[in-house]
Order: sequence, then C-alpha cells, then structure tokens
Amino acid sequence: MIPFTKAHACGNDFLIVTEEDAAGRDYAELTRRICERNTGIGADGVEFFAWNSDKPGQPSGRIRLHNADGSIAEISGNGTRCVAAWMAESTSAKAGDTLEIITDAGPRFCHVNAVHAAGSYTVEITTGMGVPTLAPRIVTIPGGVQVPGTEVSTGNPHFVIVVDNAGFTVDGQSWQSIGQQICNHPDFPYQTNVEFARVLNTSEIEIRIFERGVGPTTSSGTGTSASAAAVIAKGLATSPLRVIAPGGAQSVVWDAPDDELQLTGPATLIARGEAWPGGKGEA
Repeated sequence: MIPFTKAHACGNDFLIVTEEDAAGRDYAELTRRICERNTGIGADGVEFFAWNSDKPGQPSGRIRLHNADGSIAEISGNGTRCVAAWMAESTSAKAGDTLEIITDAGPRFCHVNAVHAAGSYTVEITTGMGVPTLAPRIVTIPGGVQVPGTEVSTGNPHFVIVVDNAGFTVDGQSWQSIGQQICNHPDFPYQTNVEFARVLNTSEIEIRIFERGVGPTTSSGTGTSASAAAVIAKGLATSPLRVIAPGGAQSVVWDAPDDELQLTGPATLIARGEAWPGGKGEA
C-alpha cells in the first residue's frame, strides 16, 4: 500500500507521496497508475517528497515531480504550493513562517500568508519563482500557420500566446488544438507548456493552459507566472497583476526584469488515503 495526500491549487491537483513510502517503485509507472482518473485516484501529477535533514530548525524538503503521463517535470508552481501546504500542516506552520522546497529547477521559498484550518486545510502562500527569461519566437504549425508568441522559462519551458478573443482561438482553431500542436512541435524536442493570455485591463489577464504531460488544466503556477511575465514584458499590463484561470485567480508581482517573480495563491489539502499500486516495479 502507498500512503498519499491529495491537494489542489486552483483545481490543479497533485498527490504527495514520500520517497520512503515509494521506495523500490518505478516512479513513472506508479504515477501513471495512481493519477488515472477512472481507475486510479486521479491527479495532474505526483510530488515525491523527502525531508531535508541538512536544515535543522528550517522546514525544508526535496520534491521530484512526475506528470500524470509519467514524464518528469522540473517544477510545478501549483504542485510546489500544494507541497508547502502539506509541510505547513505537518509542522503546524503559521502566518509569517517560511518553508524551503528544493525542486529540479532550484530552491523555492514559500512564505505562509495565512492558514485556514476550519472545514478544509487551506494555506495562502507567496512563492519566489525565480527570475524569468523571455524571448520572442514564431512557431509554424501544419498548414503553414505562423503563431507568434514568447518563450518563457520559469524553471520549466513555456510558450505564451497573446489572444484578442474570449474563445482563445488562434487562426480559427481552438486553443486546445493549437496547444497540442505547439506542445509537441519539433521546435521543442522536450515539449513545452503552452499558455493563451487575454488582457482584460492593465492589472488583470485571463489565461488558458495546455500543460506538457497533462493536457488542458484548470490552473498552473508556472503558467500563471510565465503568462504574467510575457504580457508585462510586452507592456500590455503592469505589476501587480491578477491572473485568472478556469480554476481561480492568482496574483503575480514582477516589477523589474532582474527581480524574482513572486506568485501568490491558495493550496488546499483534500484527502489522505492508501493506494494499491501493484507489485514492486510494475504498474
């Protein structure tokens, strides 16, 4: 049996499993099995966690993220925040505390703004997401359609497309179709996350997300960060910026190109349980 905690950040859901409990398992196969929404528990990915004993007195942990399809991702902003909520509950953290999480994209420091323990355990968290890097790019998809966008790295890859319509369509095609084509485009040999950003006003944007290894998702922390960085860099909006995804809104502060981007949003613990993962090393 594999113990797990399920959490979500704006509907972007993750399973948290300790490396100790997953010892001897194939992480990719285990992830595919338990993330399956009809025959498993269901989630966008699994965060495999281990406490960092090198930081006495400072809650610190190490995570390794596998997407629902078993592929490895460098980082998820929402997944990191879900782990921070789990750490906060485990350590009885309170407002003002800071939790360190080591990801494959480097360390992330999560500042606890508020803890709401009534009903469900929800933590409001601001996470330092690093300094984003941006570059304009045009991707040519089948049919010769050229799609202009911005490549953004927030520790993982993104391609942000600014749209001007409420349906988020591009050249008459749905955002889901365009997202799938660009995510799997030869220009991105390791695939890329794809975001579609619609500017509502200078302090608010709306986004849709096609996530690498998952597909359409209700939210993404790194996608929110990348989308905000792209529209701010284009001069279409200013910091602080409210970013609305289907699963809810998060806020981004990014005041200068060399500043670390700060992402604020909630994370909620949903359930705990045990999963039957199959035999060791098998799905």
